[in-house]
Amino acid sequence: MTAAPTHAILTYRVSFFFGPEQVEGKPDVLACLFNVKKRSWKSGIQVAVEISTGQLSAIEQRIHLSDQLAKSLVVVEPHEQADYQERSGDVFVQAVCRRKLDLQLLPGLTQNNQRIPAEELMVELEQAISKEPQQLISYVLDELGLAT
Repeated sequence: MTAAPTHAILTYRVSFFFGPEQVEGKPDVLACLFNVKKRSWKSGIQVAVEISTGQLSAIEQRIHLSDQLAKSLVVVEPHEQADYQERSGDVFVQAVCRRKLDLQLLPGLTQNNQRIPAEELMVELEQAISKEPQQLISYVLDELGLAT
């Protein structure tokens, strides 16, 4: 998932590595890990992006993801819908984490492995997603093979 393309973000190559996984010692926080490489760097770095389950729930409700998913699942066999529902949760977390990473890329990153804590960029993330909620929904549906 890519944010609104800007020159700062385009100077990085970002690939999803794994997640979401619960952050040790923080039962209400999930994290995804991304590999990030700037074209001028000899090697890339890993960036762990944390997000609280509370913020995820608020975003999911605000963009009406459940409603959009339910509409898209009518074409799926009933016995397969639970699998899609489960997978949609992981894909949603990955998409939100990627959006948060994109916000961190705007001012730039140092060439060190790093972690973006759950409490950072909360307001900026809410604003960015509020401006383009369909981008997040489209990404989730596309990853599930349900895009129309």
